[in-house]
Amino acid sequence: MRDGGSVPSPKDAPTGSYSTYQEPDTRVPPRARPLFGAVSVNGVEIAESDILAEAQNHPAENPGAALAAAARALAIRELLLQRAMEIGLAPKPEEDAEGRAETGEDAKIRMLIEQEVEVPSATAEECLRFYESNRARFRSEPIFEASHILIAADPADAKARDTACLDAQRLTGVLIEHPSEFTTMARTHSACPSAAQGGNLGQLTRGSTVAEFERALQRLEEGEITTNPVESRFGFHIIRLERRIDGEDLPFDFVRERIGGWLEASTWSKAVSQFIAILAAEAAITGIDLLGADGGLVQ
Repeated sequence: MRDGGSVPSPKDAPTGSYSTYQEPDTRVPPRARPLFGAVSVNGVEIAESDILAEAQNHPAENPGAALAAAARALAIRELLLQRAMEIGLAPKPEEDAEGRAETGEDAKIRMLIEQEVEVPSATAEECLRFYESNRARFRSEPIFEASHILIAADPADAKARDTACLDAQRLTGVLIEHPSEFTTMARTHSACPSAAQGGNLGQLTRGSTVAEFERALQRLEEGEITTNPVESRFGFHIIRLERRIDGEDLPFDFVRERIGGWLEASTWSKAVSQFIAILAAEAAITGIDLLGADGGLVQ
């Protein structure tokens, strides 16, 4: 610069000079880097596009976990299909209850597991041990007979909700002082079709009403009225419990078949996992660890 001359451009710099600059070739766009290393099973590569599509079927806390689950699922599927081909299984698709037929690959996998995974039936002794250890799971549902007064309000209308809440609180105060007026007030104030029956809803079991209503029933004694309105998406409920019929222990013979189904399903799942682990141990798998605890992608 001291002699006033111009600075040579990088492309004019002589070979071996301080400059190593090269103009990028903008005629060909750069290729995107793959999201993870290639996943393959015995030399058969699973396309990244297939993994990305499969990830939609595996909800996870983050995209990486969804991709790992998808890659694992597709690798296991490929492993099973290769085994089915190895033993020469010809697919015989079946239909589900809605008349939809399996794909050929799904039929191969089902038939492979049926043929190579042995699942013993649960014995009566095993079922009885499970029953004795889990008695709380084998009770009939409690039944509630209840009545209510519904002061309805659109959940999207804040003003209407406030007004309905005040109306319900006012009615509750009156009923606490005059509980015998419940039926009459239900007929004149309730927005529920049960108003015609004085608010009586008949017998209720789990799932018959919204969760907030059910929780309130659990806390009430027979003949008691809620001291505060119970809010739900429908509005505000004033509830009276008419009668409670507590659940009873179900006899073993009544639940024996159900327990057997649970135990066999659990055993089936473990047996299939062990079968897959054996196949994976004998296979050449890259990009994912099917034998690891988390099955995550191998970096």
